[in-house]
Amino acid sequence: MKPEEIAGTLAELFGTAAVNAIAPGSWQVETTNFRLLVLLAEDHTWLRVLLPIVPMEAAEQFLEQFLEANFDDTQEVRYALYEGVVWGVFQHNSNTLVKEDLSSAIAKLTSLYETGLNDVFNRLIESRIRQIILAAKQQGQSLHSTMQNLERFYTEGLLGEIEQTPEAREQVIAVWQYQLERWWNQIET
Repeated sequence: MKPEEIAGTLAELFGTAAVNAIAPGSWQVETTNFRLLVLLAEDHTWLRVLLPIVPMEAAEQFLEQFLEANFDDTQEVRYALYEGVVWGVFQHNSNTLVKEDLSSAIAKLTSLYETGLNDVFNRLIESRIRQIILAAKQQGQSLHSTMQNLERFYTEGLLGEIEQTPEAREQVIAVWQYQLERWWNQIET
């Protein structure tokens, strides 16, 4: 893609008012929700699209899940870390890039931004649930006894929030029950 084609694609996606040429071969897209950067290499051979997702402080405990997402889910876009920020990044040879691929990559980056920490948090929770099931099975516990232990931990205040209402505790226990039943037979010792 040539610089004018990139600028035209950005204008089609976001409107001309949102797209600012910040230097030759560099654009910044300002929306009410995010700021997207589109940068061509000086020799115009590579294009990079960047979207800040979340500050590193908020994402630090999820780094493993971000890397797993890069491997399994993100397709042609990636999570990256730079200057204390987790970014969504797309890089492509600009000579072989077509409008549809750029538009698709920007849509995926926008989706990563909108998802924020939700997907990586869910990956972390799933990993923890699998660990609990594996530990319970290694100790010879049944699903029922594992659930009883979790209920006891919540009742005794070992799990949950200090001032959690009985209704909120019941909701959390119902989610535990659902997740344990969902994964129990899939985890082998």
